[in-house]
Amino acid sequence: MPNEGHSKRVTAFTIVMARAKGLSSDQIRVIARGAFLHDIGKMAIPDAILRKPGPLTPEEVSIMREHCYHGYQIVKKIPFLAEASEIVYSQPGKMGRHRLSSRPAWRTNSARVAHLFRCRYARRHHSDRPYRPAQSLDAAKEEIKRFAGRQFDPEVVETFLTMPDHIWDDLRKEIDNQIYKFGASLGG
Repeated sequence: MPNEGHSKRVTAFTIVMARAKGLSSDQIRVIARGAFLHDIGKMAIPDAILRKPGPLTPEEVSIMREHCYHGYQIVKKIPFLAEASEIVYSQPGKMGRHRLSSRPAWRTNSARVAHLFRCRYARRHHSDRPYRPAQSLDAAKEEIKRFAGRQFDPEVVETFLTMPDHIWDDLRKEIDNQIYKFGASLGG
């Protein structure tokens, strides 16, 4: 299910990486929008699959993978989000049966940056899933290295591995604190 805190963290992580990769301000705006909306297509996935406490069946995995396409279909209809819709859709290795036409290299690279962080975040922080416990940062880094060139763009992995370890936890804490302050100011 889409989660604002998760979306904000993935967006912030993606922006940090996009800056490190030297993308322009305009490109970063597009990637930030796409990263924030990356899970919007989960609205089209049945709750029974989204909330399932155990491993998904192969059929359920197939349905779940379609969330990228559903998100793309939702976001592409909004004119100022049209470019970001391709980032919402792009999850290398997980695109289901739908394919997009060719797109500029920077958008493909932006999607690859966002994809790494969606996966990195899920592997590191989704400890509430009984079928996949959270990993340490070192374990997540090792897994990302192992999949460089297959699931993750090798250049994106290389940039990620050069970033100081503390940046990710510091950024997560800052975003979580902002979310907490906002909720507290609303009386929550």
